[in-house]
Amino acid sequence: MSFFNRAKFLFSTMKKLFKTILNTVPRPLLIKMSYVVKPFLSLALRGKNYTDPIDGKSFSKFLPYGYENQRENVLSPSTLSLERHRLLWLYLKRETDFFTASHKMLHFAPEQAFYKRFRKMKNLDYTTTDLNSPLADVKADICDLPFQNNAFDIIFCNHVLEHIPDDTKAMQELFRILKPGGMAILQIPQDLNRDKTFEDNSITDPKERAKIFGQYDHVRIYGKDYFNKLRNIGFEVEEVDFTAKLSVEEIDKFRLSKGEIIPVCRKK
Repeated sequence: MSFFNRAKFLFSTMKKLFKTILNTVPRPLLIKMSYVVKPFLSLALRGKNYTDPIDGKSFSKFLPYGYENQRENVLSPSTLSLERHRLLWLYLKRETDFFTASHKMLHFAPEQAFYKRFRKMKNLDYTTTDLNSPLADVKADICDLPFQNNAFDIIFCNHVLEHIPDDTKAMQELFRILKPGGMAILQIPQDLNRDKTFEDNSITDPKERAKIFGQYDHVRIYGKDYFNKLRNIGFEVEEVDFTAKLSVEEIDKFRLSKGEIIPVCRKK
């Protein structure tokens, strides 16, 4: 077997293995396992084609990712960031004072790509929360949070609400604990071709749920009405398409999803 065919076979095997792991291993264990495999992935895929803006490292290729329909070339081997993480990082760097001003911050279900970096930032009074994550400082239910009203300058709650049956109550809690003048980034997986959010609790088969909702443990797929639902809670919502400010070359180099919207929510 030629080197090219061996490499192709190895990559195909890795894709199948990743898909199996994502669909069978509990998320807390996945987080712990990832710390072991990251150095090996970074070494195996070193190159110059694509760059992770979070740590500045470049690779010949990013990894595939997805519970059902895998997306090619999207998972950074070094930070394990996906398109949404890299997009948010660039937005925060270029458009906000997140990295320079003092902020009291609450981070739900902290992503590995961000966790250690945010923890080290001296300008952040940084707290993490989740029911199950081993990275959480405070174990809490997003629908019944143990924080005072108007407690945080910044809240990150990204790719969480699609897991929550009562997302209205969760949004109300997020609004309650955000300070007036504060900013909440509330990213979700979203189908912008849908006008209305779709959910159907009668679909119980995990494989069927993964096929329809994108992941076996998602309870809905959000449409364009997501932004107005946030507005009805009380948030002022800016629908930020930051990729519109980037060149085609940057979108490809950083492996971003063109047209993805960052919901930047504020409280008067």
